[in-house]
Amino acid sequence: MGAPSDLVREDVEFSADGELIRGWLYRPHAAGRRPLIVAAAGYSCVKEMHLGQYAQAFAERGFAVLAFDFRNLGASDGAVRQELNPWQQVEDYRFAISYGRTLAGVDRERIGLWGTSYAGGHVLVVAGTDRRVKCVVAQTPTVSGHFSGLRRVPMDRLAELTETLERDRLARMQGEPPTLCPVVGPPEQRPVYASAEVRDWFMRSSKRAPAWRNEVTLKSVELARAYEPGAYISFISPTPLLMILGREDAITCIDLQLEAYHRALEPKQLTLLEGGHFSCYEEEFEQAARAAADWFERYLLPSEGPGRHR
Repeated sequence: MGAPSDLVREDVEFSADGELIRGWLYRPHAAGRRPLIVAAAGYSCVKEMHLGQYAQAFAERGFAVLAFDFRNLGASDGAVRQELNPWQQVEDYRFAISYGRTLAGVDRERIGLWGTSYAGGHVLVVAGTDRRVKCVVAQTPTVSGHFSGLRRVPMDRLAELTETLERDRLARMQGEPPTLCPVVGPPEQRPVYASAEVRDWFMRSSKRAPAWRNEVTLKSVELARAYEPGAYISFISPTPLLMILGREDAITCIDLQLEAYHRALEPKQLTLLEGGHFSCYEEEFEQAARAAADWFERYLLPSEGPGRHR
């Protein structure tokens, strides 16, 4: 779906460690300097998978929005395709902030972050360590790769997984290409996610995203299991933090998210949706987008000016 007539959407690109990151820049037609929201999608996802839907909703509320594909995915460059390195993706957010602050019509001192699922964890890290960020929304975030990974892989399969990761590392040491595994699929394929809930959502969402591929490197799995973005949550204050969570989220685990929210310092706010991990993209999208836009408006928009809603 294209942007409404009162919005402009441009294709943009910027360099991250010498590789080109590509995305969309949304902004209202009306003149004026706008706060910028930097946004990215979840595990293995590309921007056509609901990211544009959120970017458009935020732009309709008066923000400029930079929505991008992480390197190695979608339209962005990257030497190791389908490799999801969380620390590299954190750096992509930082480069996106730097790029956004150079844009004409953007207020470089009013930068917000939005991330969902895996990227929801990334924005916790960036907001906790980068004071250029003035407001952050983490939606259904990954907070602990260790504990969510233990729930995803049964204990009786851990030895098999360890051996598989070791074989892949030895092969890469010997110059072989990285081993790939499915993101979703039946259990016998040993995908990252075997549940029907995850598989059905990816199959629905990928219909609008021909650049999405149902595979990631095994190294991506190993990196994800060691990634602990929730450790940064107490560092975010005094930057305002909103967490949007699903009461039935069994993917990034509602109990882990609530425990992390408890450790966050003020100012903070919690929005609870009724559904699971994916309801924020579909049946509860309006509620999730409105909560995020209200938070950004509260902390990024001046008391008077274009796009201000009272």
